[in-house]
Amino acid sequence: MSKVAASMVEEALSRPQAIGLREAFWFWLKLGFISFGGPAGQISIMHQELVERRRWISERRFLHALNYCMLLPGPEAQQLATYIGWLMHRTWGGVMAGVLFVLPSLFILIALSWMYIAFGEMPVVAGLFYGIKPAVTAIVVQAAHRIGSRALKNNWLWAIAAASFTAIFAFNVPFPLIVLGAALIGYVGGRLAPDKFTTGGHGAARKSFGPALIDDDTPPPEHARFSGSKTASLALIGAALWALPMGILTALFGWDGTLTQMSWFFTKAALLTFGGAYAVLPYVYQGAVGHYGWLTPTQMIDGLALGETTPGPLIMVVAFVGFIGAYVSQVFGADQLFLAGAVAASLVTWFTFLPSFLFILAGGPLVESTHNELRFTAPLTAITAAVVGVILNLACFFGYHVLWPNGLSGSLDWPSALIAIAAAVALFRFKRGVIQVLIACAIVGLGVHLWRG
Repeated sequence: MSKVAASMVEEALSRPQAIGLREAFWFWLKLGFISFGGPAGQISIMHQELVERRRWISERRFLHALNYCMLLPGPEAQQLATYIGWLMHRTWGGVMAGVLFVLPSLFILIALSWMYIAFGEMPVVAGLFYGIKPAVTAIVVQAAHRIGSRALKNNWLWAIAAASFTAIFAFNVPFPLIVLGAALIGYVGGRLAPDKFTTGGHGAARKSFGPALIDDDTPPPEHARFSGSKTASLALIGAALWALPMGILTALFGWDGTLTQMSWFFTKAALLTFGGAYAVLPYVYQGAVGHYGWLTPTQMIDGLALGETTPGPLIMVVAFVGFIGAYVSQVFGADQLFLAGAVAASLVTWFTFLPSFLFILAGGPLVESTHNELRFTAPLTAITAAVVGVILNLACFFGYHVLWPNGLSGSLDWPSALIAIAAAVALFRFKRGVIQVLIACAIVGLGVHLWRG
């Protein structure tokens, strides 16, 4: 046998065997419970498990899928799981992967939200959150820096970021208008100065971990090829899955009912999450805190802290917002507070993630074939730049409420300021993980709170 033939036989023998739906189910369920660390940590875990260890997909195909997911609104890590599940096991595989990525965190957040609202005034719980809040402020600053270092590659993009910060900070311009304005600037700028709006996503693959089940040269499966009729069918199904629960809620509670308005609000939020969860948080606090009054600024910060410390996408903080808003509003009466919160958390999760599934299952083949064309990517590049300014405004919002709890006329809360500085040093200088920083700050906060006593 020739060396070439021997090499081909060896490669075929080392290639992973086909993965059944049952085995995939248990993997995606496990991933839902261990996906800590925000988008970067979740993508890293998937890379280690799927590319390096199990070799279900090659490095190049993994990064190709990730670059595609980064172009879409919504949580890219959850969409990446949905994409790979869809690529391997068709529509049901994608639905299974995406749902299991979210479901554990939904149950965990419902339980934690109830504990928070029921026992949040206890000294131990209050002390832990006293230390966590300044850490969250530092984490949001880090998010702005991380996205900005990747997105702001020239003065044009810096100017867009500065303009978006000014618009939302000084003039309280609604987030959707900022996104629309940035998209228009990107579209025009991509035509007038295309070199200023050409930015790459994750780079090309440079490593190989051996033959993969879905390898570089594996042709796209039949279901991953674009079909107009299939896309239209999925779009109609998605519209029905949105309209049916929305119609039931409107019939039961009216259009102005709390649950109906939550569902409509988070549908809009789901379509504006370019740049990940940190990008949509300003829109959520503008609506949930400022417009609807479902929760207080302090509760919003606490909710983000819970979202940071639980598995699953950070955007799952919407479940906390829904739970607290419905619990406080007593939408089912004073005797059914937990049920109201749990139903609201489930509803807002449904409406937040439904578009993500549709983008992957219906639009995947189409967008994948066009994601290197500047006329599609330039508006998204400008939106990402605007998102940096919006996230910086969110950091200012959190910092104001954490460091000056009684307003600027009151005194600076020095222990909170010191905890925030220490958290920032740990994140930026020593590259500590988010979970480590939150735990350490929670312990320090508990000590300060009990000492003040």
